[in-house]
Amino acid sequence: MNRRHFLHMALGSAGFAFTSNPLWAAMDHSAHAGHASATPAMPLKIMSENISLLAVEALPAGNPHAVLFRLPNLSPKTAVVAATLTAEPFEAELVPGKKTVVWAYNRNIPGPLIEAFEGDTVEIRFVNKLAQASTIHWHGMPVPADQDGNPQDAVPPGGERLYRFTLPAGSAGTYWYHPHPHGDTPEQVYRGLAGLFIVRAKDDVLRHLAEQHLVISDLRLDSDVSIPDNDRNDWMNGREGQFALVNGQREPVITVGAVQRWRIWNACSARYLRLAVPSRKIILVGSDGGLLERAQIVDELLLAPGERAEWIVAGPEGDASLMALAYDRSKMGKVAPERDMKLASIKFTQDSVAKLPERLRTLPPKIKPVAKKRVVFSEIMSMEGGQHGMQFLVNGKGYDMKRVDLTSRVGETELWEIVNDSHMDHPFHIHGTQFEILDTTLKGKTISAPWRAHKDTFNLKPYQSARILITQKHRGLRMFHCHILEHEGLGMMGQVLVK
Repeated sequence: MNRRHFLHMALGSAGFAFTSNPLWAAMDHSAHAGHASATPAMPLKIMSENISLLAVEALPAGNPHAVLFRLPNLSPKTAVVAATLTAEPFEAELVPGKKTVVWAYNRNIPGPLIEAFEGDTVEIRFVNKLAQASTIHWHGMPVPADQDGNPQDAVPPGGERLYRFTLPAGSAGTYWYHPHPHGDTPEQVYRGLAGLFIVRAKDDVLRHLAEQHLVISDLRLDSDVSIPDNDRNDWMNGREGQFALVNGQREPVITVGAVQRWRIWNACSARYLRLAVPSRKIILVGSDGGLLERAQIVDELLLAPGERAEWIVAGPEGDASLMALAYDRSKMGKVAPERDMKLASIKFTQDSVAKLPERLRTLPPKIKPVAKKRVVFSEIMSMEGGQHGMQFLVNGKGYDMKRVDLTSRVGETELWEIVNDSHMDHPFHIHGTQFEILDTTLKGKTISAPWRAHKDTFNLKPYQSARILITQKHRGLRMFHCHILEHEGLGMMGQVLVK
């Protein structure tokens, strides 16, 4: 099928929203034609786009910021953290007086917070009470491949397994965990399955500060307060609901007295968070993989899905708002214009002043790479199976659980060029390790990374590339993918075998 014939058929399909996008029509898709994929272009379960959503005001707002539920450590041994996480459906009262069936870990939205120190051994028994196979992926954490919830290691419905790993020195940071079964990750996350993990260092220079934890997640509720399936627009652009919640609350009130340390997670399936506190500066001290070397003062911070950050928050006294400012990530089809969203109110009760050490941490010296790799994200339209759809590809291929796309050697530092050869933003994520960004290139202009940081997720703007240094410290199979979960589910994922 040539490109003209393909587009003609696609445009003739009623309700195929993304064909109306002139950007899409202008793209050259012929270069990618003919690649076999083990991932269908569109999933079988698709909700109508004409459902009635619950009014935003139906969800209470303005309550005090909720503290996350901490998972109790059941181990009698020192340096061992042991507990059980159970994934199951249950009825939660999100809207007063009404029940919504959610899927959650230990019946908590968001899931429980696990805390451990560098050097601790973690033993988590996972019980799957869902009707689907599932796994627990320890997002960003340096755990062995066979303990990292790969799609190949799915726990069947009614099954259970033990995840066991030891946290190495230098791994302190702000992490999270979520399911990673092939194809069902988007649904399991948007129905509520995600939890938090903090690894602490005993020599943390900011350990004296009180902490606030802000888990920002996305929720869509139908007018009957049920959680609807994804529609076609969700599968194309990634799912965004009408609610952006903080610790499961709409616009909570966060009180800041003395200087605080905030840990912030973007646990949304696809929503980008361009975070700002208008009229105030942000003191950025940490990223995905822990503290920066020095604090950075910025006006705003973009967190793509899956990314985390640490801030220092202090006075002056007064009221402010935590905002997610409008961010255009070049969605396809007929979509609502981007707009600013208020995430939370902040009440500063003191004229507190942040006094930080000049150096927060010393990152290891950069190592000269011994190998190079190139990873390219791209998109094409598809008629696979006689159905109009879209494929999200890595190096021209859709994800195949049985295929090894790249090979690396354990302990060797590599230089990866990660490229977004598409018109839409895509956040790159890799399992099992952190990487360091050297520079980015967009429209022929190369810019060095503004500061050193350990990352496991990094956003690529359309046609942007980045060079990263990466070292895998465990053997085994690792995933790398777009962290817009619908794109990952539709095939924008590859596998590197570390030997």
